[in-house]
Amino acid sequence: MTRVAALDCGTNSLRLLISELDGDKLTDVVREMEIVRLGEGVDQTGRFAPAALDRTFAVLERYAAEIAEYGAERVRMVATSATRDAANRDEFLDGVRTRLGVEAEVVSGDEEAALSFGGATAELRGTGQFPAPYAVCDIGGGSTEFVVGDDTGVLAARSVDVGCVRMTERHLRDDPPSAAQIAAATADIDAAIALAAATVPLGDARTLVGLAGSVTTVAALVLGLPAYDPEAIHHARLSAAEVAETAAALLGMDRAERAALGPMHPGRVDVIGAGALVLDRIMQVGGFAEVVVSEHDILDGIALSLVDGALLEPGW
Repeated sequence: MTRVAALDCGTNSLRLLISELDGDKLTDVVREMEIVRLGEGVDQTGRFAPAALDRTFAVLERYAAEIAEYGAERVRMVATSATRDAANRDEFLDGVRTRLGVEAEVVSGDEEAALSFGGATAELRGTGQFPAPYAVCDIGGGSTEFVVGDDTGVLAARSVDVGCVRMTERHLRDDPPSAAQIAAATADIDAAIALAAATVPLGDARTLVGLAGSVTTVAALVLGLPAYDPEAIHHARLSAAEVAETAAALLGMDRAERAALGPMHPGRVDVIGAGALVLDRIMQVGGFAEVVVSEHDILDGIALSLVDGALLEPGW
């Protein structure tokens, strides 16, 4: 059986998925996530901070050992928003090559969107429960990807520079943020959504799919989970009212109150308010009554890309 390893390095997190191809099914062997905050300060300085690189490389060394231990035959690492923006990205890329033995691919926003779409919708297509077209929104640390597609693949995609880390650093500086700061962040997010909607037909979508840690954390809170539970979160349906209420509550809390929430990962405490606000604005501006939450995203899309198209439909 073929084993593949997919790594996704974003602005906030570094994730690993080792999967096994058995017949026509790709199943998880290892799925891990660490908050490394690689993009800390990049929006202001345009550079990776030495401490951020050190955190990232330390986790990468552990992941490399696991990849060897589990015998993955193919490895692909994708780096996204922060790496596209950093002037000293070669320092990061050299460090990845040394530790992992492969090149980190700094993908474009369009490539990131396509990978996210493939990973998020692979289980939805053909079930009858989630009608196409799909609007997939991947809310990351530095950017948000908007993708609309159907059972044939991606129809349109756009990446915009609003994410939970970037919006927090740019606007939500107080704890809790002031009404003026929230209003400024909202205006920034709404402008980005309008920019995306100019080329991505969000209004044509019949199912909104939300991805990444901000979305899954909001889902855990809406569901009232005492601790983070991926199985309960995967394919949960959240109403626009539930998302709006949760976003407002998070933005009204201070750090200690957010940290005390059972499903809250320590690395998301500082940025979850901004992430929840991005999701809320997407639903309000886009007119979506509900969002389907997916634990499967760009990481799964990367893994799918490593199996010679065995699981991919034409055009994906």
